[in-house]
Amino acid sequence: MYLEIITVEQKLFSGNVESVTVPGTMGPFTILKNHAPIVSSLTKGTVKYRSNQAENKLNISGGFIKANLGVVTICLTSSQHVR
Repeated sequence: MYLEIITVEQKLFSGNVESVTVPGTMGPFTILKNHAPIVSSLTKGTVKYRSNQAENKLNISGGFIKANLGVVTICLTSSQHVR
């Protein structure tokens, strides 16, 4: 599936991933290939995404996520990249 992580200022990541875990406002959840369409708000926490067998982390303060037809878009209010 294809993931794009953006803020108002810049694109932080775009590429193919195996999974994405996000801090939803109702609790954390993971999106995998063929996930049902979803739109959800995000709260302060860590976004984790697996790409090329490596896990990447991004601390966020909030935003929202949209997933549909193999494309996941995360729009953030602000972020701090953590390896």
